[in-house]
Amino acid sequence: MSIEVNNESGIDADLEELARLGRHILDALYVHPQAEASIILVDEAAIERLHIDWMSLEGPTDVMSFPMDELRPGTPGSTSPAGMLGDIVICPQVAAAQAARGGHTTADEILLLATHGMLHLLGFDHEEPEEKEEMFSLQRSLLEAFLGREAPRETTE
Repeated sequence: MSIEVNNESGIDADLEELARLGRHILDALYVHPQAEASIILVDEAAIERLHIDWMSLEGPTDVMSFPMDELRPGTPGSTSPAGMLGDIVICPQVAAAQAARGGHTTADEILLLATHGMLHLLGFDHEEPEEKEEMFSLQRSLLEAFLGREAPRETTE
């Protein structure tokens, strides 16, 4: 699995840990070993431009996902097809503010947002209550398995 991670935010982050998390999630969800995704850390101005351009919403946000090949999780006996999952864009500055409100570290918040974004790339959503329960439960279990400890709580909807 190819997880490309770039930091354009000016904030220090553990890029290798983000790549390992991405591989962990894709492996756990039986995504083809040749699937590709990217995680990009950007500053508030960059994510605000994306937020306006793609969602017509003012202000910076924490994470945005841009799916490409619409891949879905596989099963134990059958992985998903190979392909390009898409891009996850995270703003560490927004993550830092959310982490402070949630009582955990910025690094943990960035991992939470990366997990959230990866699930969006795989077709999960949280518009309806049942979808939200499924997505947030899976998000929590994937992150806890990766961290080997309790995961931080989602601080935004």
